[in-house]
Formats: sequence, structure tokens, C-alpha cells
Amino acid sequence: MLFDPIADLLQRRDTLILDGALATELEARGCQLADALWSAKVLMEDPQLIYQVHYDYFAAGAQCAITASYQATPQGFAARGLSELQSRELIIRSAELALRARNDYLAQQSQAAPLLVAGSVGPYGAFLANGAEYRGDYALPQEEMMAFHRPRVEALAGSGIDLLACETLPSYAELEALVTLLAEFPTMPAWFSFTLRDSEHLSDGTPLTAVSALLNDCPQAVALGINCIALEKVTPALVTLRRLTSKPLLVYPNSGEQYDAVSKSWHSAPAGCSLQDKMSEWLHAGAQIIGGCCRTTPQDIAALARGCLHQ
Repeated sequence: MLFDPIADLLQRRDTLILDGALATELEARGCQLADALWSAKVLMEDPQLIYQVHYDYFAAGAQCAITASYQATPQGFAARGLSELQSRELIIRSAELALRARNDYLAQQSQAAPLLVAGSVGPYGAFLANGAEYRGDYALPQEEMMAFHRPRVEALAGSGIDLLACETLPSYAELEALVTLLAEFPTMPAWFSFTLRDSEHLSDGTPLTAVSALLNDCPQAVALGINCIALEKVTPALVTLRRLTSKPLLVYPNSGEQYDAVSKSWHSAPAGCSLQDKMSEWLHAGAQIIGGCCRTTPQDIAALARGCLHQ
């Protein structure tokens, strides 16, 4: 039987707060992630640091942690000489680290509300490590796409997590493949979040009308939304999605900082351009699940959690 942990928590509170960035937070703590495996390499090198980041997000007020499996695939690990069994063990480790952080945090609290762990399923474009997750300009036959995602989904589904986070998806064909694959795990719910070309289209140009129609017909899709996009693009996309679905909407964009591609450096966000500044606007546009993606921190999530108390 399918249990919907998102609906369960939203019956208890109006808004669910997600965690923030993992990879850029690991970089801030000294990890070198200029690597095709990105944060997944830390599963091999310093898993305790991943645990600590998860714990710090829970302590900041996050009600859901997303595992460090975004780029953890057998294909990616094979390039490092790891077997499929070793890869599976690392994917399971990503879940165990988040689950242990949740349990340790809850053990310190007398009246903590339920907390979730979502298993990250990043797109094929992330494995390519060339920015394709923001373009969606790749194609595999559906069976091959399902075969790419199946080992990670299978490992996460058996790890004790609450749901899958199928995230940063730029491609309708990949979305279809994941929905089809999800049916092989009928008790596992998932959220689906996308990157966008504009407020009406996925990065590959597919209208959000088609995306919403597909997910509206998928009972295992318990929420949908957007992630890893600029703050100023969020509200128009939420307005579009709210017209198209009655499912809970989630958003976890990048920080308001501006990236300079010439100097390859980040610059401070303009005044009034932070997650906290935009939160009430997003709630008004229909978001019920809010967190952060690249360059966001436990401090940003703490500000969201405080803001949630004053809504």
C-alpha cells in the first residue's frame, strides 16, 4: 500500500521545510568537488562529513533531508573501478547517513515532529557532468534510461527512506522513463522537480501542461515543482504549475547570489533577494514545500524555518 509522507506532514502543518545545498556546503567545509562524481565522491572519502551536514540542516529546522545520491550511479562509480555491488553499497550508505542524522537529532528532542529522508535521484545529465541537466539535450531509448536509473532507485527504495526525490529533471523523456520505472516499486512515493527554460516549459522545451498531465495521472508522484533555478524565476513557474495541478508544489532554488562565468566566482545577492525574502511570495503563489539548492546553507534554512512560524 502506498503511504504519502508529504500529505501526512502537510496535514500537521501548512508548510514543509526542506534542507539546503549539500555539495556547495561540503565545499564550504573543505571538500574539493571539481570532479565528475561531485558530492558522491565524499561518500567514499569522508562520509562522516555528509552525516554532519544532514544533522546541521535538521538542527536548523529542516523537516526533510535529501540524500547524497544525486550523482551516485553504478556508471559513475565504474569509472573509479568500483563494482556494481560496491556502487550499491555507497548508494545505500547515502541513505544510512541521512537516516542516522535524523535519528540522532530526534534523540535529542523531546517533542520533535516527524522528519523525512528523501532519496535523491539526479538526472542522466548530471552523470554526463557537462551541464546537460540545465539543457535536457540528451536522449536515450526509454529502456536504456530506465536501466540507468534502476539500480539507484532499487537501492534507495530498500534502504528505509520515506520517498524519492527525482530532481533537477530537464527532459520529458527522462521524466516518462522515471514514472514508468517507479511503477516497479509500487509502495515508493516520489516527488518530481525540474529545471526550466521559462515559466511555461521544461529545459528541453516541453510545455509544463504535458509534464503536469503525466504526473497528475501518477499516484506515486506525491508532489511536483522546481529546483536548482534562479530565485527570480520561481514565482512565475509556481503560478503556472498551480493552474495545472492540485498536488503539493515544492520549490528549492539556488541562493540569490550571482555567478560570474568569467571569473568563475559568486557574488553576494542583491538586497531583498534571498530565500527568506521570497518565501511569502512563493507561499502566496501556491508552494507548500520550500528549501534551498546550490549555495544555500543551514543559516538560510534556519531563516526559512523562522519565517514559517510567522506566516
